[in-house]
This record gives sequence, structure tokens and C-alpha cells, in this order.
Amino acid sequence: MRDRFEVAMDEFLPLRDVVFNTLRKAILTGELKPGERLMEIHLANRLGVSRTPIREAIRKLELEGLVIMIPRRGAEVAQITEKSLKDVLEVRRALDVLCVELACDRISQEEKERLKDACGDFARATKTGDTTVIARADVIFHDIIVQATGNQRLIQLINNLSEQMYRYRFEYIKDENRHDNLISEHRMIYESIAGHDKEKAAEAAKLHIDNQEKSIIRQIRLEQEHQTKRRKL
Repeated sequence: MRDRFEVAMDEFLPLRDVVFNTLRKAILTGELKPGERLMEIHLANRLGVSRTPIREAIRKLELEGLVIMIPRRGAEVAQITEKSLKDVLEVRRALDVLCVELACDRISQEEKERLKDACGDFARATKTGDTTVIARADVIFHDIIVQATGNQRLIQLINNLSEQMYRYRFEYIKDENRHDNLISEHRMIYESIAGHDKEKAAEAAKLHIDNQEKSIIRQIRLEQEHQTKRRKL
């Protein structure tokens, strides 16, 4: 791990918000791993700031459920559990189905072309081996569908949840064995929406989330097995 995070400075944001955004991104992308301790002095040195904005950021991250406080240990990055995964994906599954169904009725020709291009861009992104690039291409694909709904309340709701969902999306994308399936699933979703087939689009959206859930649960269980073996050594 690098000695310093890449801090995205913004002259319009207070330092405490810059620190919060930096730590939040590090957790969501896995740079700060589940179970990793968040030591104020260590983080302050890595970010080149005092301990005060670090402490404030940790409190906000705890409120978001990304950090937990452990007695006599302090702050840790929250584990990705099967329960938390299922809770998030239950919400996302329902919202994704609603989005594709509305998009079938409302998508414009221009948005269809953009969605088709996004399919190709995602496929090319998987060849880079860069998880951040792949995740960004995945977000762009799904964002086109969300915008195509034309429902501002729905768009706002999904935007509010997007950062929480990103952590689980990132975990899924890290599994290189799933990339071909992801490309196929994106193509199915695009073709269903382009063909205005609501039933097929809903099925494709559900399959997309169901496969994500299975893949991440498999990763969670493998990590639990590794931790058990390490404790026995």
C-alpha cells in the first residue's frame, strides 16, 4: 500500500470534507480493506493533515456504516457481510428492474446509441485489467439507463444510494472470471431495452444482480476460510 493516499484537493471544500471524501473513496475502492484499523496518527501522516479532520471523517464514515468502532481497538473498516450485501442488493435489484422497465418506454434514439457504445466501452475496459477503469465504465452504462427513465425522483434516489452500492459493485468487478459474463449481461440489458421488451429487460436486470450476489458471497466465504486457516497456524 502506498505511504500516502491520492488526496483530491478542492479549493471550495473544507479540509475535513476533503479528508472524508478521500477516506471514503479508499474504503469504497478497497484501498482500505475490510477489517483494517484506522489509526488517527498514521492516517494523519499519510494525508499530511492534523488528527482533527481525521477524527471528524471517521465519525461521519461510522454514520454511513463504512466504519465501525471496536472496544479497546478503535475504528475499523466495516466488513462486507452476507447480510449487508443482501440488504443493499435487495434495494438495487428493485430499482434496477424499475429503471429498465421505464427505459423501455422512454429511452430516446440518442440514448440507445450511447447505451450501445457503453457496452463496447465496458468490454474494452475489462481488457485493461484496471479495476477502477472497469468500474467507471460499468457506472456509465448503468447511469445511461437511469437517466433514460426521465424520472427525477428515481434518479435522485439512485444517486443518493450510488456510493453505498459502489463498494459491492467494485467487489464484483474485481473477480476477473466474471468479466465475460458481465459483458454478456450488459449486452442482454441493452438489447432488451433497445427492443422495448420490458419482460426480458427485467429478467436481464435481475440476473445481473443475482450473479453479483452469488459472486460476492463466494468471495466473502473464501476470505472467511482463509482467515480461519491463518488463525489455526
